[in-house]
Order: sequence, then structure tokens, then C-alpha cells
Amino acid sequence: MPKKTILKVLAVIAVAAIAFASFTTLGGGDDTVSTQSSAAGLPVVTGNAGEAPTITPPTGGAPATLQTQDIIVGTGTEVLATSTLTVHYTLMSWSNGQIVESSWNGGAPATFPLSGVIAGWQEGLPGAKVGGRRLLVIPADKGYGPNGSGPIGPNETLIFVVDIIGVS
Repeated sequence: MPKKTILKVLAVIAVAAIAFASFTTLGGGDDTVSTQSSAAGLPVVTGNAGEAPTITPPTGGAPATLQTQDIIVGTGTEVLATSTLTVHYTLMSWSNGQIVESSWNGGAPATFPLSGVIAGWQEGLPGAKVGGRRLLVIPADKGYGPNGSGPIGPNETLIFVVDIIGVS
């Protein structure tokens, strides 16, 4: 194939990919929300609002700083540092890609003051809004540190997917 023809074909494919991405981002297609996390190898989170998320385990080394990403942007009341939250959450450990716990499994969301949980949540959730789903990748120093806690090992990087249900 001549060089100009190859460039034209590649240009058409690029335009089609952009159009498809815009279509799904703007609400076209089905109601499944899917996001590919950054090139840093963060987990991929998919799933519908109101249902347990699916988390694809990360690859590569864990980030050294708190990482946040809105998977679904909420439109309700905003989380403040002084808020009491009602959330559904799923926790995965970075080191082995295993789900450690999930409030979705028990059927009932958790309610607690944000000031009473780990630093990664206190720093990573303000600004999120009711109806939103946020990915938090929390390094050990903002999680459970060198001692770990229960099934969470020492110096574990934590992956939380948090659905904000209520804020007061």
C-alpha cells in the first residue's frame, strides 16, 4: 500500500476511536462505567453505579503517594473533612491483587465519621460527592503502616473503591 493510503487509513481509525470514546463518555452505549487508569499501572475499575465494582489488579510497583480517581462523578452533597459518610467500599491489596473485604458482600453500607478512619481516606475522599465512585490507592504510610491490621499485611498499599451513598 502507498504511504499516503496508510496514513489515510490510520487517520480514519483515529477519528473513529475518538468518536467512539466520546459516544460512550457522553452516555452512549450501555450503562456500564469503565475507566482505564493512568499509565502508572493503577487498577482498572468497571461496573454500574449501585452495584459492586470489578477491580482488575494493578501491574508494576505501587505508587509512593496517595492516588485518587473519580470513576463515577457524583452530583450530590460534597464530602468534607468533618462529614459522616455512608459508603459501600471494596478493598484490594496491591501486593497480591486479592479482595480483602467488601461492604457489598454483607449487603449493608458502612457509616462512620471521616475523621475516624485512615489518613488515606481522610485525604482522598473530601471533594467526592454523593452518587460518586472514587478509586483510592493508599500507600502504607497513609494506611495501616508497618504493623498492618488484621488481614492487611505490614507496609501494604491499599486499593479502595468507594461509592458515596450519603453525607451528613
